[in-house]
Amino acid sequence: MSLVPTSPSPSAPPSPPPPLRFGYGTNGLADLRLDDALALLADLGYDGVGLTLDHMHLDPFAPDLAARVRHLTHRLDALGLDVTVETGARYVLDARRKHGPSLLDPEPHDRARRVDLLLRAVRIAGDLGAHAVHCFSGTLPPGTATETAWQRLAETLAPVLDAAASAGVPLAIEPEPGHLLATLADFHRLRRALDDPASLGLTLDIGHCQCLEPLPPADCVRAAAPWLRHVQIEDMRRDVHEHLPFGDGEIDFPPVLAALADTGYRGLTVVELPRHSHAGPHQAEVSLPFLRAAAPDRGTVIASAGSTTDPPDPQRVPAVTPLPSRPSRAADPPLAPPGEPSATPEGSTR
Repeated sequence: MSLVPTSPSPSAPPSPPPPLRFGYGTNGLADLRLDDALALLADLGYDGVGLTLDHMHLDPFAPDLAARVRHLTHRLDALGLDVTVETGARYVLDARRKHGPSLLDPEPHDRARRVDLLLRAVRIAGDLGAHAVHCFSGTLPPGTATETAWQRLAETLAPVLDAAASAGVPLAIEPEPGHLLATLADFHRLRRALDDPASLGLTLDIGHCQCLEPLPPADCVRAAAPWLRHVQIEDMRRDVHEHLPFGDGEIDFPPVLAALADTGYRGLTVVELPRHSHAGPHQAEVSLPFLRAAAPDRGTVIASAGSTTDPPDPQRVPAVTPLPSRPSRAADPPLAPPGEPSATPEGSTR
């Protein structure tokens, strides 16, 4: 036996974080046919698409929906695009009421119509192999007590969460300025009320963080990481809920994208510019190079910067689990005047 001491074998270098994957929302390409929009995004080099269910693209109430979903599945596979399903079409349920009815409406029949849309979205997402279904709470109806609205939200989401669990597709609710559920703190209130179901996740809109969260956007990403299932991204200014092209707002994007990479987020990060469909192809073309330039080097290991603020609820911090891939491959800020269309597909009081 040799008495010469041996040096310990060097530990393996840490693995680099998974590369960020970028998509573009079809609500910002509303003037294009869906097949043309998908071809454009694939040609530009996007990894996926945020698909808003609406009459101009994939109508969730079309009589031939099953055939359309089969066609879309093949189309996404052929183009190599991943997908997330979004449910923020302005008039998909009511031709006269923007984003109505909501999960908070006083009439049970109206709430049931929104639940039906979300159930359809879950089924479509399961068939497409989407990594999440996005939704939002809706605004507080006039004359409705806040506590009553929170109770309605929990009750109406229960069957949707059950369906999402069965389909293996998380439901990712978005904090939306002007809505009942407007902040990360509101998200935690909902998940506690529902007893923290595994099928409930979070859609984090980076612009909304800049608009109204007390933490900077990069810290919001880290605080939200355990529940993060979908990300929307655009530029924005503090206290102004207006989705802006990159460079037109106040967000410092490299720290935000570094935080996303550092947390191991594996879903799509979808550009959200629904007010810019008139220039959709141009915005899609210039947005991806901007994001790639701001993102961390794909071969670089990003040291965890941590956050100066713990997640809002440290009692239970579930592990970040990989999201399924497609098969076969604060106080409310001032908002724009009532009646002005929303700057986002999710709908606000703007």
